[in-house]
Amino acid sequence: MAPGSVISKRRVAERIAPLMALVLVAAACGSAASSSPPASAPEASSVQPSAAATPAGPKDLILATTTSTQDSGLLDVLVPAFQQATGYVVKTVAVGSGQALKMGQDGNADVILVHSPAAEKTFMDAGWGIDRRLVMHNYFLIVGPKNDPAGIRGLTSAADAFKKIAAARSMFVSRGDGSGTETKELAIWKTAGITPTGNAWYLQSGQGMGPTLQIASEKVGYTLTDNATFLSNSSKLSLDVLVQGDPVLLNIYHVISVNPAKWPKVNIAGAKAFADYVTSPAGQELIGSFGSQFGQQLFIADAGKAESDVK
Repeated sequence: MAPGSVISKRRVAERIAPLMALVLVAAACGSAASSSPPASAPEASSVQPSAAATPAGPKDLILATTTSTQDSGLLDVLVPAFQQATGYVVKTVAVGSGQALKMGQDGNADVILVHSPAAEKTFMDAGWGIDRRLVMHNYFLIVGPKNDPAGIRGLTSAADAFKKIAAARSMFVSRGDGSGTETKELAIWKTAGITPTGNAWYLQSGQGMGPTLQIASEKVGYTLTDNATFLSNSSKLSLDVLVQGDPVLLNIYHVISVNPAKWPKVNIAGAKAFADYVTSPAGQELIGSFGSQFGQQLFIADAGKAESDVK
């Protein structure tokens, strides 16, 4: 596609239109469950690129990513810095990892930042993505009411915690959105030998991590969350961290460029620029220092490591 503002704007509009419909439906469904607005609406950063940084091709870049990177606030730091350094203008769509990967499969994104390793490998094996790179990790937590009616506080096994929650018939709020978080949650239920769906105590929010935490807080229930989103929102929640440290709760993020051989309209130069930036020393420093106001790292930068070394 030839560069030019009219063509570029038309390109983004054509690719974003079906996604906007998806987001509006999700927002309508979520408004009855929570007063917090869903964080999955596409948006562009307000920071303008520097005059010195001008891409040779199309400037618009569509990033599909998980809601945890947005609800934690990481994208508010990372995207403007990338734009300033490179001149690209990022249109962000924050959804579950499953939906982000589907966007790539459908050619509706240029680059993907997600945390669902098994689904990512399937995506890569099918040829939808190229250049999958390790970016960072953090950890999942099981959080719940301060009075902990299921008695899981301090357990070292996530599966044992889920067994006690089920036995107590305590409310558990699942994302239920095909996200990497839900994939992890369902794997833990499977290890525990429990099928939670269909039980009155099991609620599927169908929303991102921030709204799901809010629902769990309001319903006096438990949920599985990444630590970054929880700590970023903890002041607004009546929830405690009850279970952490089980190796199964490791949460790894990768960046993937959508394969231009499958979708020639993909902005592969922009996708590579984004992947290069988030794995560069500058990008990794931003990731590693993010969350200092909470007194701890919310994400651990991992570019250049072997995945087997991430713990």
